[in-house]
Amino acid sequence: MVLHVHDFVTYQHTGWKVLNMELKVPPANLRQFCMDLLVGARVPPTDARVVATVLVDASLDGIDTHGVSRLPVYLKCLQNGRINPVPEIKVARSAPAAAVLDGDHGLGQLVAVRAMEQAITLAAEAGVGVVAVRHSNHFGAASYYCKMAVARNMIGLAFSNSAPGIPPWGGRRAYFGTNPVAFGFPAANSPVMVDMSLTKAARGNVILAAREGTPIPAGWALDAAGRPTTDPREALAGAVLPFGGPKGYALALAVEVLCGVLSGAGYGPRVGWIYDDGVQPADVGHFFIAIDIASLMPLSEYISRMESMKAEVTAVPAAEGAAPIRLPGERRRAAAVSRSREGIPMEPALLSELNELAVRLNVATLIH
Repeated sequence: MVLHVHDFVTYQHTGWKVLNMELKVPPANLRQFCMDLLVGARVPPTDARVVATVLVDASLDGIDTHGVSRLPVYLKCLQNGRINPVPEIKVARSAPAAAVLDGDHGLGQLVAVRAMEQAITLAAEAGVGVVAVRHSNHFGAASYYCKMAVARNMIGLAFSNSAPGIPPWGGRRAYFGTNPVAFGFPAANSPVMVDMSLTKAARGNVILAAREGTPIPAGWALDAAGRPTTDPREALAGAVLPFGGPKGYALALAVEVLCGVLSGAGYGPRVGWIYDDGVQPADVGHFFIAIDIASLMPLSEYISRMESMKAEVTAVPAAEGAAPIRLPGERRRAAAVSRSREGIPMEPALLSELNELAVRLNVATLIH
């Protein structure tokens, strides 16, 4: 296995410990390692490949908070029965352009891929496909599912609810999830990808800060008593604030309706938090839309208009002191190009945790 390592590595009998170093792992090797760990936790190989692909894609894009860093908690939930390793994912209800998918509490990435595949199939037949999902789990980076639609010359939309993280505006107790929203728009050269949580910062950033023992910026969160805090652990026990104040709160409510109320999944405090010590299914809900562009206008006309708009947007003069204007998704694509060539950086504590899990699951460690 080709790894780029600077400084030193210390081996312990419980697994590998990587200290004071930069480690970059080739994407294919990291994908195989993630797949092996999932198979070790009783996930069928075909399903494990899907999940590993989604996780590594997020890490390639530089979304480290929603990529491979989430694998340890998924493995824990697979082992304690909170996530079903072999779900029977099925269509629970259908109409000409809409469906409800029951994820049977499987891994969120697997359930979401199946759901967007269903939405794309419906859109190919009816011009638009809408799929609501219940009984799922955290699905990682929402942009991946929009990429699936874009690859079929369709516009993709992906939404998810999550465990309570955002308070109603003016409240001090979390009720709504961080509720990410994503849009994917095909284009001639590079699609426009919009992907964001409805908090001032993704909760994954708070989780990462708590793991690393570093403070979070002021203004991100409240503690359990409703006081502003820069302590990530207190923030996780309290609430993360919505971006845009009351507007972010309103959007979080809208996503909760689509993903939780309309799908039949949990909503508000009924959605479980996989980082706590519970073993009950999280019952996360998702909502996907695929739109067949050719059903609305010729694809060539759409592409021409899209490229014209992109050129006009980036030609707007930058404000004083600002960087040149970029389109949503450009930074992630640049990260993916760099990481595909140089490898995906692995944070030492995460690598150590994954290798210790590999030993327990009788899987080869990443460095051996």
